[in-house]
Amino acid sequence: MKIAFDSDGLVPCVVQDALTGEVLTLAYMNEQALERTRQTGELHFWSRSRDELWHKGDTSGNVQRLLALRVDCDGDALLALVDPAGPACHTGERSCFHNGELAAVPHEALPALERVVAERRAAAPERSYTAELLADPPLIGDKLREEADEAARAAAGDSDERVAEEAADVLYHLEVLLASRGLSVTAAFEVLNGRRR
Repeated sequence: MKIAFDSDGLVPCVVQDALTGEVLTLAYMNEQALERTRQTGELHFWSRSRDELWHKGDTSGNVQRLLALRVDCDGDALLALVDPAGPACHTGERSCFHNGELAAVPHEALPALERVVAERRAAAPERSYTAELLADPPLIGDKLREEADEAARAAAGDSDERVAEEAADVLYHLEVLLASRGLSVTAAFEVLNGRRR
């Protein structure tokens, strides 16, 4: 599809973490930035304030590797699905959208859990249930079986709320299991996507 650049030769580009679905930033591309992005596989933008081309992460190291580039139905906006090497925002925040109404939304639960489990794995703090599990892989398997059994029993007659609570316990323990093997939930998502083909 042909890109409809505006009168300044720019098109807005929403940048989204391809793994988590989190919106990381909104920036602008001109034809040169779009061409460099496609050539290098890393995002390049046009800085409206500096009036120059810039490579995201050139100074910070927080590059954004392009996994897919989508064009909206009118051709006047882009969506870049990326694998970010670090925070997107110049403030050090993960996303530039860290102000305003910050109520948690459902799609943020797994990415947030994955980050917490990774932190516990790296720091292994005392009195952390997650760190305790990570130090004892057979225990993770036992707990996952236990929680899956509780979810199955809840599904047989408990309230929807109880089923959701038990499902959350299964997801938590599954995330810990994946982290203990150095895997991400992405590995399971890739298997699911492969099954759709």
